[in-house]
Amino acid sequence: MNERYPVLDGAESFYYEGNEIGILITHGFLGTPQSVRFLGESFAKLGYTVFAPRLRGHGTHYKDMEKTSHEDWFAEAEKGYQFLKDRCTSVYAAGQSMGGALTLWLANKYPEIAGIVLINAALRVPSYEYLKGKTNPRYIDEGAPDIKKEDVEEITYGKVPVPSIFELQKIMERTPDLLPFIKTPVLGFKSIEDHVVPAECTDFILKKIGSAKKKAISLYNSYHVASMDHDKEKIVDITHQYIQQHQAGSLSLV
Repeated sequence: MNERYPVLDGAESFYYEGNEIGILITHGFLGTPQSVRFLGESFAKLGYTVFAPRLRGHGTHYKDMEKTSHEDWFAEAEKGYQFLKDRCTSVYAAGQSMGGALTLWLANKYPEIAGIVLINAALRVPSYEYLKGKTNPRYIDEGAPDIKKEDVEEITYGKVPVPSIFELQKIMERTPDLLPFIKTPVLGFKSIEDHVVPAECTDFILKKIGSAKKKAISLYNSYHVASMDHDKEKIVDITHQYIQQHQAGSLSLV
């Protein structure tokens, strides 16, 4: 699918070259790399090599998004992982919301991923559930991004194609079946007050995932888009500690 509309200013993929540890960051449904840019820039300042791909149909126009599928979105995340794998000795994968679910798909397919970081990973979006099985309307209005911090602007769409919601639901419905087979170390961030994805999604993931190393971190001052909210520095700091501890553990086993 070729996108017909130009990429919105600020919504582009971004890449920072750093050391031999790579971090892939996948944005969420309707979002763009702009929503995870603070995380990416912060990780780059810490020395990591960082790549945040723009998922197909995102960051242009909702009519582009309407023509994309969940396979297209996963393919972009997968290409992003391969891009970092070719440049780094260890790759960690992080994802916000739908990006968290796609990160779980990556971990299932590529067990060599060093660790995964989930930020309000989506297994359910209750506000969309009434649309299941409906063919009308074609589009619905999308509310303001769920961010507690004032004066934060996320690049997103004001309308969302209902077929795209169905594609999101396919991802969320298929993810639980993968969890027992994933052995990758996992760090799961959950906003206690999330008006889009219930915090219980993270609890379920960490309960069902096959990983021996898993840890949940509660965020008390952020809503759903935590990567742009009050706790964004906390996400960076704890993720950095997690990676450094994991790398040290890996070296001690050599």
